[in-house]
Amino acid sequence: MYIKKYWGNFIGGSDDSLNLVAFLEDQKKEEIPLSEIFAKIGLDKQNWDFRQTVEYLEFTHSDGVEMDFHFAIGVVTDLAAILLECSVSGSVNLQDLDEYNTPTRRIRITVTPEEHDAMNKALADFAQNPLEYDLSEMM
Repeated sequence: MYIKKYWGNFIGGSDDSLNLVAFLEDQKKEEIPLSEIFAKIGLDKQNWDFRQTVEYLEFTHSDGVEMDFHFAIGVVTDLAAILLECSVSGSVNLQDLDEYNTPTRRIRITVTPEEHDAMNKALADFAQNPLEYDLSEMM
């Protein structure tokens, strides 16, 4: 896995990360548009501004369990890493993201050029202004 050195260390190591992997696994399809992920989790309500998590981000798993996300920017950085893996390798094996709870299955997140640009801008803002984000409360 191309992102192995990051996943679980700097990115992909939170409860939100595990919930994101559970969400992706629960979609039961190989190709998932980024816009669909945003809409189903509630990230679309952030309008590409992830400094403060303004809405309750959650989804209900097919087994009936409600799963929530605490920090929008954390989910976005996890998604960015998964998008990078998909860009380099064509797809990502969900089991590589959570080897203990997720079966082997490859998925691919698709993104439009506009979403790609917006994601890059959001990540650049986070890199330049990390203390402006609610995630900094964890430091």
